[in-house]
Amino acid sequence: MAKVELKQPIVEAIAEEIKDAQSVVLVDYRGLTVAQDTELRKQLREAGVVYKVYKNTMMKRAFEGTEFEGLESCLEGPSAIAVSKDDATAPARILCNFAKDAPALELKGGVVEGSVYDVAGLTELSKIPSREVLLSRLLGSMQSPIANFARVIKQIAEKGGADAAEAAAPAEETAEAPAEAPAEAVEAPATEE
Repeated sequence: MAKVELKQPIVEAIAEEIKDAQSVVLVDYRGLTVAQDTELRKQLREAGVVYKVYKNTMMKRAFEGTEFEGLESCLEGPSAIAVSKDDATAPARILCNFAKDAPALELKGGVVEGSVYDVAGLTELSKIPSREVLLSRLLGSMQSPIANFARVIKQIAEKGGADAAEAAAPAEETAEAPAEAPAEAVEAPATEE
């Protein structure tokens, strides 16, 4: 069997992994200890990110004709690939955070939702919270007015409830009556001309 025939299934496997990926990040993993590598793989797996080491030539062939073709310039030296199909910022976020404690891990570049990013761009993307965090913040901001309204209603109920509301209603009606009287007075000077 020729070498090309042996390599073709690996290229196809890489192509299948990146097929519907929202993001792909390449890293240089040299210098990581076994414990660090195990911890990194665990964090990526928990986030639904596929992390594998392939030969650069295999990845280059798999990237040909795809939106990930811009990563070919990053394929120098040992490379590992992190692929996410669900959360576009997960690989960049996890790898950047992990690199803070493990300086041996070096980001090379990545493609997130069709755009090619260098290391600085990936670092900026890593600051974006996960989808779950953003959704919980949105839900919290939507619930805030409802919670405030509930507190006000509770305070009204504790201070006398309906009796306090009825006592406030006649005061409002008397406050509106003087507002109508000056409107009639304004009309009289306009007719004197």
